[in-house]
Amino acid sequence: MSQPKRGFHERLQALTPRQQQAFMAALCERMLPNYTLYTQMTGAGDPAGLRAILDLVWEQLVVREARIDFERQAEKLAELEPPGDDDSFGARRALEVVVALTSLLDTLRGDSPEAVLEVSRISKAGVRAFVEMTEGEEDASRLAKLVREHPLMADENDFQDAVLEAAETQQLDRDALKALRRLGRNEGVSNLGLEAG
Repeated sequence: MSQPKRGFHERLQALTPRQQQAFMAALCERMLPNYTLYTQMTGAGDPAGLRAILDLVWEQLVVREARIDFERQAEKLAELEPPGDDDSFGARRALEVVVALTSLLDTLRGDSPEAVLEVSRISKAGVRAFVEMTEGEEDASRLAKLVREHPLMADENDFQDAVLEAAETQQLDRDALKALRRLGRNEGVSNLGLEAG
């Protein structure tokens, strides 16, 4: 008798902590342009600071004996949040990047079993918010259908599936991690289909 096919969330939770971290890092990589765009539009934030922290995560994944103080990185990251009084669409998307990266750092600082699901949800929620904003549909059930069937949401689901598959099947050596990172960078296009200039 064949095993029933495991759902996406079960598969995510079945990954080793290191595989989960690689999955989350690839998603953060793809969300990063949203933060950069926010900075370009408002002058707030520091994309280079965020980039440096994410680079350290990749370094830790590649060089397991690397001694990186992720407590300190988490403190630095907290300072990169958009101002609390900015409730703009851009600020919310920029905050998602910071929150996702914070969840990833939590796993490097200790045990955080829900982090991988959290990062997956954050990325999808950003896409949903973007579709809701751009489609301007008032009817809730029509809007939900629009979101489900929207090309950006299909792309997001395909992307997360591809990253999960890559994380599952690999020993995650240097080349596999490089490939995952390239996948995450998505040629500079974010999960919202936006590119920072």
